[in-house]
Amino acid sequence: MKTITKEEIARLAIQRYEGTIHLVASAQDLERAVDVIRNEQVVGLDTETKPAFQKNQFHLPCLVQIATASAVYLFQLKQMEFSGALAEVLENPALIKAGVGLAHDLSSLKKVFPFGPQSIVDLSLVAQRQGIKQSGIRNLAARLLGFRVTKGLATSNWDRPRLTPQQIVYAATDAWVCRELFLRFQQLGFLDPQSKNKNIRY
Repeated sequence: MKTITKEEIARLAIQRYEGTIHLVASAQDLERAVDVIRNEQVVGLDTETKPAFQKNQFHLPCLVQIATASAVYLFQLKQMEFSGALAEVLENPALIKAGVGLAHDLSSLKKVFPFGPQSIVDLSLVAQRQGIKQSGIRNLAARLLGFRVTKGLATSNWDRPRLTPQQIVYAATDAWVCRELFLRFQQLGFLDPQSKNKNIRY
C-alpha cells in the first residue's frame, strides 16, 4: 500500500481531542469512571512514561489513558491506587482495548501491578497484516483519519503531580485516536469480527 511522507503529514491539519477529559483523582471519580468504561464495547488505550535521557535508565508508566465514546479518563498511577480497577478493565473479555504498540505498554504496566490482559487489539500489528508498514499512531492517523497528531509533548515530564493543560490534552488525544482508528479499521474490514483474540499481541 502507498506510504505517506513526512511532507504530506505536515500539510495535514492538526487535530486534538476536544471532548470531555476526566482526571481521576478520588474514589468517587474512580467509581464513576469504571462504571462508564465497563459498559463500553471498545476503548482506546495508551500510557505515558517519564522519559529516560541516560543510558540504562528506565521508568515505569505513570499515566494510563482510556478513551470511551463520551470522554477520556486519565489515571495518574502515583497519585492514587488504581491497580484493582485498571486490572478489571484490562482483564475484561467483553471490553476491547485498542491501542498502537501495546506490547511495550502492557509489559511495562505489569511491572506496576499484575493483570492478565484480554481482548487487546494492537492496531499496529493489524495494520502491518494489511500491508501498512508505517504503523505508528501518527502515520496511521494521517493515512486513515486524514489529520495530524502532534508529538511535541511526548518527552515531557509525565511524572509531575499536576499535569499541564497541554499534557492533559496531548494524553487524551492519543487514547482517543486509538479508539477512532479501531472504528476506522472496522469500517475498512481490517478486523476479524469472529475473533478478537486473533488481534491480541502483547
